[in-house]
Amino acid sequence: MRGPTRYGESWNEALPSADSFKREVPWRFHAAGSVPPRWRCHFAAAYNAGMDDAQTLTAIPFGPGRSPGGEPPAASLRRSEEDEPPAAPAALPPEPPASPLPSAAESPASLPPAELPLSELEFTGCTAVPMSYDQLRRFDGRLEVWDAESETAWMVREPTSPTHESPSHGLAGLVERIAAVRGSSIKCYGSMDLLRRDARGEPRRIMQADQTVYLYPRRAELLGASAMVGGRHNYPDVVLEVDHTTDVRRGKLKLYESWGFPEVWVEVPEQWVASRPRGLGPGLTIHLLEDGVYRASPESVAFPGWRVEAIHEAMNEAERSVRTNERLERLGRGLGSREGTGSDDDALMRSLRGQSRAEGEKKGRAGMVRQMLLSRDIEVSEGFPSNVPGFGESPEAVLVDAALACDSERDFHARIRDRIVRTHGR
Repeated sequence: MRGPTRYGESWNEALPSADSFKREVPWRFHAAGSVPPRWRCHFAAAYNAGMDDAQTLTAIPFGPGRSPGGEPPAASLRRSEEDEPPAAPAALPPEPPASPLPSAAESPASLPPAELPLSELEFTGCTAVPMSYDQLRRFDGRLEVWDAESETAWMVREPTSPTHESPSHGLAGLVERIAAVRGSSIKCYGSMDLLRRDARGEPRRIMQADQTVYLYPRRAELLGASAMVGGRHNYPDVVLEVDHTTDVRRGKLKLYESWGFPEVWVEVPEQWVASRPRGLGPGLTIHLLEDGVYRASPESVAFPGWRVEAIHEAMNEAERSVRTNERLERLGRGLGSREGTGSDDDALMRSLRGQSRAEGEKKGRAGMVRQMLLSRDIEVSEGFPSNVPGFGESPEAVLVDAALACDSERDFHARIRDRIVRTHGR
């Protein structure tokens, strides 16, 4: 029986776990009876991927000419299904017009073989939890970083709170408004896994951001994927980290820089807590990658003209202000002008605009007819003409004729009703 797992591989429930597999195999893997750490990911990937009748996992006996650190032959391990690109859907909606400017968030075709050593990283405000790859695959909670070599996951020490979650959810709402005015979709994927593999194709490190933004989601090739894999998928145009009780400058930001993420926003909310690291004041910092190094920028490249002060203000508002709405509309129009799109290309905005025009026309005709009756000294009720059946559907010429011929509001009702009966037979 097969099914999906955290990273897209299939599993076979008849196969044992890594530990029970180790106990059941009649050979010694190590003098102490444990599996060397670099073997564990191989075993986890192999038994979770399932085995065909003609391809089984071969354990190498510990014997002459074989050291405890010897590696299993590559042919003995079945590669994960995640290494295969997801099947493309049968049909997709038309691609939005291409921007004349290339996306800055394309993932490098090849990644440097080395990772930053853990000795150079500090995960302030986090707790280190021992976690094997097998345990990680079954873990469905939030984490900051996971490292394969040390088999450790770092998780935020403080429980999640509205103050921490509000900026990331708020950014999704702000971006949705920009997308509607631009006339094409902008996608926020939240705290999805950002994964990087080692030279053998095994997960090497995993990060989770607080929010990930794709300006052109159809080009990201994430459809059907359970994680963004470096070297295979496009990077997000913007990654958001919320430093409420953490300080990503000492750890995660260095990883984002070494991986090559083009634009990272670090938001420190206005609401202060005692557990906030010293030296962190409220505000937003935009880190742009230039020649492989992050530089602080006063405004975004992904959203040209959106400055750090305005973004911070918008993400910390209890209710969206008029000033923020004006900025969002200006940003949307600017992005749309580069693509030749606008708010009429967004289905919801097009529908709302049509309704607004219809309401305006209805109110305009209502005011005209009301004024005509009053000028003839015919009293009208407070609810006129909303209380007149068929008023909105009647042609303007019919309304004018009835208003000029009637001698009371009741007579006006009757003339409109008679016209509907003659026209529609009811």
